[in-house]
Amino acid sequence: MKILLTALLIGVVAGLAGALLGVGGGIIMVPAFSLILGMEQKSAVATSLAIVVVTAVIGTSNHVVNKTELIDWKLVGLTAIGAAVAAWFGSDLMRQLSNQHLTRIFGVLMILIGAKMLWK
Repeated sequence: MKILLTALLIGVVAGLAGALLGVGGGIIMVPAFSLILGMEQKSAVATSLAIVVVTAVIGTSNHVVNKTELIDWKLVGLTAIGAAVAAWFGSDLMRQLSNQHLTRIFGVLMILIGAKMLWK
């Protein structure tokens, strides 16, 4: 029961962060799945990606239904093509790397992006 309440709570935090800030999968769920639930990095990443699909569909649907006109559909189309191709090959690369290597890459990326955002 504790694990269910914890996965559920992680989902609430990630969904809220995703809707407010455009983040959630990588920044909230991956560390929570690995640090709190003890998942290996590869499983945390793959599980997060699957959840992001649902989160993105729901959040985008809400914007469309409410006609907020906040979505730049031209940018979506162009970026989605590149992101889809890169995600296909990136998921293959992820499976080839060790969990420890992925964790370190993830940590360094979060530090670099966080530092850039703080000093921007």
